[in-house]
Amino acid sequence: MSKENIHIDIVPGTNYKIKQLKDKFSYGTDAIFLSDFAKPKGLVMDLGTGTGIIPLRLIDKGKIDMIYGVEIQTQVAELAKESIELNKLENKIKILHMDLRDLQKYFPKHTFDVVTSNPPYMKEGGAIVNSDENFAISRHEIKCTLEDILNITNYLLKPLGKFYLVHRPDRLVDILYTMRKYEIEPKYIKFVQPKIEKKPNLILIEGLKNGKKDLKFYDPLIVYNEDGTYTDEIYRIYK
Repeated sequence: MSKENIHIDIVPGTNYKIKQLKDKFSYGTDAIFLSDFAKPKGLVMDLGTGTGIIPLRLIDKGKIDMIYGVEIQTQVAELAKESIELNKLENKIKILHMDLRDLQKYFPKHTFDVVTSNPPYMKEGGAIVNSDENFAISRHEIKCTLEDILNITNYLLKPLGKFYLVHRPDRLVDILYTMRKYEIEPKYIKFVQPKIEKKPNLILIEGLKNGKKDLKFYDPLIVYNEDGTYTDEIYRIYK
């Protein structure tokens, strides 16, 4: 991994730094919105952590014992580890370079208080796959599916533990069906809209392990004002 190909950004809303590859898939607004939406506490697992953006955003939000971030891609996981070391957060965040489907081999059942995930959005075979492996794995359900995410979440979460997900609205039926299948009851939904008159292009969902059936909707998150400037809510999230 060439040093010339690595750039260092400031994690939005924090003083932490994050390393990323210039020509590879980087974190987007979806990860930032999810980390703002989530309410972490205790033991936290971030599934498909990429370069560690969500753990770095979450670590100062609540009373957290430890955040684990699991990432299957070697280069990306190494960058995440380097970012954690750069910020001297090794005693608070641990990056696991492994397949998230193997987590049950390393953690007892019902260990975690919170699970977060910004997974690949595209069903395998549902769209043209980018020839770059990093982009393909990050965007398409190649290494893990929505069902894999919910299956391991069910295993990891304590009863009444919380699950936070960012995804695409066109997968909403799949998401809600699969959450219930794996005993994660959908509790809150928040749509993200580019402008108030535009259709949502992202969806944020909070689920509760073994929760009662009672779904509520938050006001949508609007990204742009009519004049094209960012809304106050976006400025709050990015600080």
